[in-house]
Amino acid sequence: MKTKLNGLVLAGGKSTRMGTDKGELAYHGKPHREYLYELLEEFFDDVYLSIRSEQQQNLPENLKTITDKDQYRGPLNGMISAHQEFPEVSWLVVATDLPLIDKDSIQQLIDQRNPEKIATAYATNQSRLPEPMFAIWEANSFPKAIEYLESGTNTCPRKFLINSETELIFPSSDDILINANNKEEYELALKKLQQVES
Repeated sequence: MKTKLNGLVLAGGKSTRMGTDKGELAYHGKPHREYLYELLEEFFDDVYLSIRSEQQQNLPENLKTITDKDQYRGPLNGMISAHQEFPEVSWLVVATDLPLIDKDSIQQLIDQRNPEKIATAYATNQSRLPEPMFAIWEANSFPKAIEYLESGTNTCPRKFLINSETELIFPSSDDILINANNKEEYELALKKLQQVES
């Protein structure tokens, strides 16, 4: 059975490799976290920005936020904080370090959602490994993710999805999943976007 789906922009990372908040970088003329939030609003009635408490002061007032509870390490922290606020809801999550996500790729993810699995996640055609930061996480995945984190072996959400029943889907172009975590990757993403737009 399909549970209600909300949108979640993961913007609470420390951005240590980038040296500046990745959510504030502008790829489309505005901070990327706001761009992604507005993209998701075209699909969902309820969209939230997952943030650290100290980020709240720099945000426009119209954005709904969920503050990280900091119970766990790594990116699952923000998702589990969202799950604890709305335990019955599934989440389409997207991270601010994915600059080439567009409307079509969000639509494809929604269309190919398999609610019988833990998650439906994009994977590049090349690696065929799940991208946990652009995926639909079903409501029932989070208790299992918490168990995984509390077992203490690993905090990597990709490893969790690899070892779970995950539906993999593939983008029209692997560029959709380009990750920008440092200055060089940021520059590369800007170049790719210019190519797409021209």
